[in-house]
Amino acid sequence: MARIAGVDLPDNKRVEIALTYIFGIGRSVSNKILDEAKVDKNTRVKDIKEDELGIIRKIIQSLIVEGDLRRSKTMDIKRLLDLGCYRGLRHRRGLPCRGQRTKTNARTRKGPRKLAIGKKK
Repeated sequence: MARIAGVDLPDNKRVEIALTYIFGIGRSVSNKILDEAKVDKNTRVKDIKEDELGIIRKIIQSLIVEGDLRRSKTMDIKRLLDLGCYRGLRHRRGLPCRGQRTKTNARTRKGPRKLAIGKKK
C-alpha cells in the first residue's frame, strides 16, 4: 500500500483515481501530476515502481494538500466571520453563501426540515 502525503492509497485502484483520495487533488490535477512524472494513468498502485512513487511524492510536496489546505480553508472562513461581512454572516447562520435560493431548497446547509407544531385538524 503506497503512502503519499499521509494518505494510504488503495492498491487495486488505478493511479489516476487513487491520487484523488488525497484532499486537494482531483482528477485534472491527478492527470497533470502523472503527466509530469511520466507515469501511465492506467497502472494500478500495487504495480507502480518505487522510483516513480518518489517522483510523484516530490511533485505533490510542491502543492498545498491535506492538512495545510484544510487549515487555510478554515482560516479563510474564520476571517470572513471576524470581518462580519455578508458571506461571514451566512457562514455563521449555516446558510448558503453564494446567492442560492433558500425558500424551497438549501436543505443541505439548513439541515432537516423543522416541523411546525400545531398543524393538526
